[in-house]
Amino acid sequence: MEAGNWLTHGRDFTEQRFSPLAEINEHTVSDLGLAWTFDLETTRGVQSTPIVVDGTMYVSGPWSLVYALDAKTGRELWRFNPVVEGQTARTACCSVASRGVAIFEGKVFLGALDGRLIALDAATGESLWETQTTDTSQPYTITGAPRVFAGSVLIGNGGADLGVRGYVSAYDPDTGALLWRTYTVPGDPNEPFESEAMEVAAKTWTGEWWKYGGGGTVWDAMAYDPDLELIYVGSGNGSPHARWARSPGGGDNLYLSSILALRAETGEIAWHFQTTPGDSWDYTATQHIILADLEIEGRSRKVLMQAPKNGFFFVLDRVTGEFISGEQYVSMNWASGLDESGRPIETEYADYREQLRMITPSALGGHNWHPMAFHPGTGLVYIPALELSIPMLFDEDWEFAPGHFNFATAIDEYDFEFKGVPPEGFLLAWDPRTQEEVWRVNHSNLWNGGVLATGGGLVFQGNSEGLFVAYRASDGERLWESTAGTGVMAGPVSFEIDGAQYVAVAAGWGGSYPMGMGALAAEAQSKGGGRVLAYRLGANETPPTSPAWPGPPPVPTFQVEATEADIMEGIVLYHAQCGICHGTGAVGGGSVPDLRYASEYVHQRFNEIVLGGERAVLGMPSFSDRLTTEDTRKIQAFILAAAHQASASSGEETSSD
Repeated sequence: MEAGNWLTHGRDFTEQRFSPLAEINEHTVSDLGLAWTFDLETTRGVQSTPIVVDGTMYVSGPWSLVYALDAKTGRELWRFNPVVEGQTARTACCSVASRGVAIFEGKVFLGALDGRLIALDAATGESLWETQTTDTSQPYTITGAPRVFAGSVLIGNGGADLGVRGYVSAYDPDTGALLWRTYTVPGDPNEPFESEAMEVAAKTWTGEWWKYGGGGTVWDAMAYDPDLELIYVGSGNGSPHARWARSPGGGDNLYLSSILALRAETGEIAWHFQTTPGDSWDYTATQHIILADLEIEGRSRKVLMQAPKNGFFFVLDRVTGEFISGEQYVSMNWASGLDESGRPIETEYADYREQLRMITPSALGGHNWHPMAFHPGTGLVYIPALELSIPMLFDEDWEFAPGHFNFATAIDEYDFEFKGVPPEGFLLAWDPRTQEEVWRVNHSNLWNGGVLATGGGLVFQGNSEGLFVAYRASDGERLWESTAGTGVMAGPVSFEIDGAQYVAVAAGWGGSYPMGMGALAAEAQSKGGGRVLAYRLGANETPPTSPAWPGPPPVPTFQVEATEADIMEGIVLYHAQCGICHGTGAVGGGSVPDLRYASEYVHQRFNEIVLGGERAVLGMPSFSDRLTTEDTRKIQAFILAAAHQASASSGEETSSD
């Protein structure tokens, strides 16, 4: 792999996110400065890892836009807009983000939010072909980056929270023809199974799971070993979340929350390892997968490493799938440890059928989509970790609602009570051989950026505060920082042009946590504002500044006739339909509009916006099939009450109000 380029999502097939470039190191990093910025012209969350090939950078943004930039200057070469309909935002569980593109033989490959796989001419941005990879009648989306492994374009999808069946597909890079498709969960057992693996998996399910989709979507992690000719993918949570609803007779529900090794030529499942059997907590195994060769007990092992949502760090033999070791890397109460096969030992507390439980880790996991990195020199894995608890209680009256969020829990997962472990985020340096923490750096908020490790002995990570920081890889000492002007979530990259090393990151606050977590996300006081920032030694462009966090909302002048009972109903309706984007308690987290600040004009046009889709082109879809004018009156009453309350608590309202 060429040291000066960043050719695939994790730099190479191992997904280590390690650059051997060393001009920027612990001795020179103090001279690192901003070389250029490029404005992505969005306030939505930016999650993309740039691809850099021979001086050209390819980066994607929200709504699946793709930009080609001169990687030395930041000058735009071309952009491509796939024109995704705004209504698609309603089926994107966790934002309209894109985590990046792939490049191969002069083509750029994009997984568009609406399920299309698109090939572009790398030189011009011209569309060469596109194919619909999903059933458009189902709530599938694509936010993950494609990969090109063994001459095929690999893409998965999302949608398990809304009721779909997961799979990963391989396409011909020249024509877009489907080469193979591997499902991750079984379909209707009354129909022929697609493979022997699906027949085996069906024996671990009960009830009529296929009517609810089943879940298991492959929405992020992939890696490839060309010597073994194995592709590794991670599968997601079940649909619905609670297994007592989707598989009432129990069972492990293969291949949910699993790492799957697929034969590159056919997609056949060579082996699997289930990180969370019978998952009921949204503990996906879609988190970053890293391949490496480690010396373990005196001999070199070809290993696969993952820190999935469930809080355990796993080391597997990537040849056979054998469990080598595992240990918890964050706090947990759902399991007490792993047995000798690597299977989690569930605690009684994990069962939330009859009593509300504050489950740790939360559905956000101990590690989410933000990529981790491995440094061959230190032998450490650097994890953007977090700790949070979530209230969970099984809803015995749950009924499947196609296209809606299907959790089968009686407590809205976004209506957090801040009990359990204290919410916190940290950069964790983990030794995969000893399964021990080596060092950590605590952050002020729990949602922070992906990680880059370099040959200069450095680890780079952005954070929710809007800082981009370099740490010494050996001990975590902070050596350098620069303001990004917005929260940083994506993974940085490093590349070389004309003998000079660059470090770049796509920044922009937003996504599931900033949109849905209300007051907790607002504590970061970060605003959206997508951009790409590139740094090199000796550069001295002025770093962007973060926009001021707004004061308390003004006293609303608009009024809606409503009783206290109406407002209480509005709270329920709001959290069922609006809160996942506009924030728990109607408190915005800094990405999409905080509705407590809505103008009188917005309130006057409330039904036209919410029911009529007046702002669908801006990503605010119509909810006319879910809400009535009576519903919107109650939601609006709640939003106005929340605005009055926020104004009153700040002392802005008088007693006559």
